[in-house]
Amino acid sequence: MELTKRLLEQFLVLAEEKHFGRAAERLSMSQPPLSQAMQRLERGLGVTLLDRGPGGVRLTPAGAAFAVEARRLLDARSAAVERVRRVAHGLEGDVRVGYVSILSHRHLPRLLRAAAGELPGLRVHLRQDSTAALVEMIGAGALDLAFLRDPSPIPDDLEVRALSVERAVAAVPDGHRLAGAASIALADLRDEDFVLLSATALPGLALQAQRACQEAGFTPRRRAEADDLSGLVGYVAAGLCVSLLPEDLRDFAVPGITFVPLRDSSPYLRTTVAAVHRPDADAAVRRLLDLIARHLRPDDGG
Repeated sequence: MELTKRLLEQFLVLAEEKHFGRAAERLSMSQPPLSQAMQRLERGLGVTLLDRGPGGVRLTPAGAAFAVEARRLLDARSAAVERVRRVAHGLEGDVRVGYVSILSHRHLPRLLRAAAGELPGLRVHLRQDSTAALVEMIGAGALDLAFLRDPSPIPDDLEVRALSVERAVAAVPDGHRLAGAASIALADLRDEDFVLLSATALPGLALQAQRACQEAGFTPRRRAEADDLSGLVGYVAAGLCVSLLPEDLRDFAVPGITFVPLRDSSPYLRTTVAAVHRPDADAAVRRLLDLIARHLRPDDGG
């Protein structure tokens, strides 16, 4: 015997009304089919659920117990259906998100805050790695979504969505001759030692810095190189050299570093923050993409 939703509902209405006529009326059916359904239910369970009398019915102890379980079954069924629908519409589930460290200061907190507020049913699992590693994981299905800042070419079988544009600023040690300037030209750094991004770890960003300096009339004098943002920050904070860093870092207190705006309009001083995912991304990924796009509008400085 199958405990269908309809059969459970019929029993529960009868348990509440304790009268076949009233229960049949609530269920929009005639009394004989309801009585027959209850008889089949009792036969299928092998127990008596109802004591029938001229004034109506009452639940046996087994019937009272079954009423509790029937309600649980219906509630569980409803919850399962609702959850499946939420998952299918991208309102619930797990999303594996990768990011490069340079985006963890502003963009990642915005993403998590927005997701918690607007998509509380989504569980976001984070993975920090290099651009190359994140792109590889997206292609292999190990990640659902990745946020990148390196403009290196992305494989054609992946989708890329631009989210915002960041400008570069000069990062100089506190006490540097240019630290008090309201703004400078990139050419003002021609005689400085630079810490630059590794061309192996972040080829796109490394090439941008080189071309921006060349456009300003000089080749940056390499004192050191780093694989990520923290390495750049460390060298500058140590007072050993200068660098080019995202303007968003100006909003964070970085001991030992002064950020100075650049007057140059070179396109190489602008970098696009982008999201990368597979073309078959599910509804949860696309909802998360739409959400973060709204919170990274180009006009909000982020």
